[in-house]
Formats: sequence, structure tokens, C-alpha cells
Amino acid sequence: MSVMTGYDDCDGLALAALLRSREVSMADVCEEAIRRVEAVNPRLNAVVTRCYEAARDSVRRGLPEGPFHGVPFLLKDLVEVAAGLRLTMGSRAYRDYVPDFDSEMVVRFRDGGLVILGKTNVPELGIAGVTEPELHGPCRNPWNPERTPGGSSGGSAAAVAAGMVPLASGNDGGGSIRIPAACCGLFGLKPSRGRNPTGPAAGELWQGLAASHVLTRSVRDSAAALDLTHGPDPGAPGFLPAPERPFLEEVGRDPKPMRIGFSTESPFGTVVHPECASAVRNAAEVLEGLGHAVEEARPEIGGRRLLQSFLCLVFGETYADLRLMGKILGRRPRPSDVEPLTWTIARLGKAVSAGELSLARRAFGAAGRAMGRFHQRYDLFLTPTLGEPPWPIGELSPGRSERLLLVSANRLRLGGLVKAAGIPGMLALRTMTKFPFTQLANATGQPAMSVPLHWTADGLPCGVQFVAPLGEEARLFRLAGQLERERPWAHRRPAIWAGTNS
Repeated sequence: MSVMTGYDDCDGLALAALLRSREVSMADVCEEAIRRVEAVNPRLNAVVTRCYEAARDSVRRGLPEGPFHGVPFLLKDLVEVAAGLRLTMGSRAYRDYVPDFDSEMVVRFRDGGLVILGKTNVPELGIAGVTEPELHGPCRNPWNPERTPGGSSGGSAAAVAAGMVPLASGNDGGGSIRIPAACCGLFGLKPSRGRNPTGPAAGELWQGLAASHVLTRSVRDSAAALDLTHGPDPGAPGFLPAPERPFLEEVGRDPKPMRIGFSTESPFGTVVHPECASAVRNAAEVLEGLGHAVEEARPEIGGRRLLQSFLCLVFGETYADLRLMGKILGRRPRPSDVEPLTWTIARLGKAVSAGELSLARRAFGAAGRAMGRFHQRYDLFLTPTLGEPPWPIGELSPGRSERLLLVSANRLRLGGLVKAAGIPGMLALRTMTKFPFTQLANATGQPAMSVPLHWTADGLPCGVQFVAPLGEEARLFRLAGQLERERPWAHRRPAIWAGTNS
């Protein structure tokens, strides 16, 4: 079996099994992954930092005997800090920033035997649900390069969907694993709050709304990765009890018949594309055929209030990010250091009061209680992952007049003018129309997954989302494994796959 054939047919665990059996060598697999990145990346712009020589050195020195021993891997260029490897966070201010420590997630990835080849493209500071930073340029969707791969883990999703690597890291503060998973036809799970570590640099990510994990083609790779990384690290502000058994074992266990509530209505009152609604209704038919009880129902949550609270937190966290930027740069950040919209959002965040932030946190708590009541009747909540299939690149960028106003207002410190003009609100609503379903699980801390069960008539992926009670990743993995067996998706590959044009 050639490396090319084996690589194409394998998820991460299967590739590790080939390596353990010595059917292929770690050096050959590493070179194959590098070849694939170099062949495909010029068309997708998914990988923005390479560390090939470090990867080769790690292979020569020998790797830990973990579940992904020798498997090529890419890190998202945000949150996942690797010593000696550039961390740009999609921002001009950080184009030359090289940290001198590993985050705990990276330590655990390395301990699992993964071979880090580089970093993947992200929107500036991870703010957007698309991956179009000015520093690196837009990342493109392997299924249609004129479309977005989503964000903020868009580079990781594009790399996995294009066959560069079998899995890559991501993090999710408002849908940033699930959105690109849905856009790129992948499996993407956001773990429960407290399941994976966030140290040593952070206590909580985005005040607990964000969690780190991976994007994968197979369900079992995601489960094995969570087995590898879960559990508290020193100083963790909170953590969940250990699972009853390894998550990987859950993938092969059929779930008990469940009661699943579903909705295709946007919680923000925005329009949902018919393809996304069809994806849910088709999934409901599959679920019923598997013995689950499915009915239309949704939790009683004030969607607009939740949106306002989410934006309040994003504004405040962006301001905090710019304060941290000042410490790293050793000077006060300037408007020219970041994109105009980022600077404006940070200025709005500075104006957020302690009272407003407290009200936002209370809204998140109320949403959690509402979901608790919902789960007394329903085991899972099913929705579209996206409000519409992957949209054209640039569609969510500020228009020319909006950008000119942002730049001028930032230079003249006229943030009030921008706010009065309603630009942040218009851009936010325009953005949330695309993905109105994902923020709920971040606000409540619940685990949620996007499963690639639907493709549009023109060949674009369209995922469906399942939300489970806090700490119930096992429930999601059991159902995902069942759905993967019933409606497999691994055979679906974009034409750009690994540079083969197949």
C-alpha cells in the first residue's frame, strides 16, 4: 500500500495503526502531509505558518506512544500556544510574536504523539465567524474556493476537509468549531465548559464561553482526541467529573432510544435558508428510523436578549485582548495595529459598564436554566448549524462606505459616531443571520456537535447541530457514531482533495 493510498483512506487512528504496524514509516507520512499542504494550500490559504523542520526533528527523535503516534497535525493560530512557533492570532500586531511556552492543550497534543506541521488561518483575534484576516488574506472552502470555510477555526477545517491532515485543533466561543465543521463537511464538537484545560495563560476563555478541541473527518478521532486532552490542569477554575468510560468506547455503543426536540426557527428571528431547514427535517427522519422519538420543540429563551448579551461579552473581551496586546508589544496599541472593525469593537468594549456585563452574565445563566428545563423532557436539542449554506467570501466584510467611516472614526476617536450610525449592530445582525444557532451552547456551557448529514444540490455541505446537557459528551458521541454508520460521509471529498483533483 502506498503512502498516498493509505493516507487517503485513513482517519487519524487508522493512520496511527499503520504506523504502529510499520506498514508505513513516520518519516514518509510526515513528508506526505507536507507534500499535501504544499500542493493544496496555495489555493486555499489554510496554513499560515509552517514548522516542517521541527516536525521532521520530532519524528527523528521519537514520539510519545500516544493514540495518534506519528499522525500529522495542525494547530489553530489562536489560543493553542506552541513554544518557538509564531502566534499571530490573525493580527498585524502579532505578525512576529513567538511565545516561549506551550499551552496545556499543546502539551497534551504532543503527549498523544501528534506531529505539529504548522498553524492555520484565523480571523483577527478570533472575533469573526469567517476566516478573512487582512494579515493573511481569506481562507477558502475546499468544496468551493469562492465560498467561506467559516470561522474562526476556518483554516483548520479547510485543511482537514482538503485532505492535508486527518485532524486539526480548533476552539469555539460562539460556534467557531461547529460553524467551519458545517461549512466544510466535517464532524465538529464543542466540549462542555471545564472539560478541556485552558492554562497556563488563561483561567477561562471568554469568561467560560469558549472551549478548545479538534475538527475531524471521523467521529472516533474526535472522541480519542477528547480522551487525550480532557481533565483539569493546575489552577483550573472548575472542571467536570471524569467520564464513566473513555469517549472512544462510546462511539461504538448504540444510544438508547432518545426523545429529541428540534427547531428550524432562528432564535434571533432571522431567515433560515430552506436547505438548512431541510437538513434538520431529513435528520429527523433518519433519527426516527433509528428508533428515536423526534418532535418539534424549542427552549423558551429570549433570543434577542441572548444576542445582545453575547455581543456585550465580545466587545468587552476584544477590549481586554487589546490591553493584553499592549503588554506583549510593550506599548499602547494603535489603530494601525489592527483591522478597523476590531479597533471599533474594542472601543465599544471599553464603554461597556460593569453593570451591563453583569446583566449579560445573568442572561447566560437564565439561558442555562431554560435549557435545564428543556432537557427534563428532551435528551437532545436539534437545530441547523448554520442559517444558510456556506456563503461567498467577503459577504460579511464591512462595505466600502462602512470601512471608510470606521477608519475615519477610529483616527478621530469618534466611536460614538460609529455607534450612533448603527454600524456595529448592522454588521452583527448581518453576521448572525448566517449562524444564529451556535451561541446558545457557548452561553450555557453545554456540549454541542455539528454532524455533516446534508449536502446542497450544488454540492455544499450543510451540517446539523445537536446540543446535550452539560457534561454529556458521551451521549453525543454515541449518537454521532450511530449516525456515521447509518449515513456515512467519509467517502465525500471535494475535487481539490489533497492536490489530486479527484
